[in-house]
Amino acid sequence: MASNQDFPRHIRVGDQIQRELAQIIARELKDPRIPSLITITSVDVARDMGVARIFVSSLIDTISRDELVGALTERAGFMRSILGKRLRIRAVPELRFSYDDTTEKAMELSRKIDEAIASHPQQTAD
Repeated sequence: MASNQDFPRHIRVGDQIQRELAQIIARELKDPRIPSLITITSVDVARDMGVARIFVSSLIDTISRDELVGALTERAGFMRSILGKRLRIRAVPELRFSYDDTTEKAMELSRKIDEAIASHPQQTAD
């Protein structure tokens, strides 16, 4: 079984922030610009615990990437205050949001592979 020494504190805090932010966005964040179906793909907390970079993605096209990141950034103080009540840490890191387009790139690559397979039917050996 892995001990806490195997996972540094900033990584454990990042995992906890990811879980809590997912709940906050889905249930408590009342901003019409931010769809509740946002995926928090990862959270990277600096070793000094001063900043947390939150990577988000959304497959809902009701808002542009820049607008989504901007809206989340505007609400960062609210989310940080809720995190402060839920996390057992002295100071909650500053929240910085970035859009993660990895999911979209993976879907596009999968589509291209499917197209390539469909355009080159497998030849049978006689």
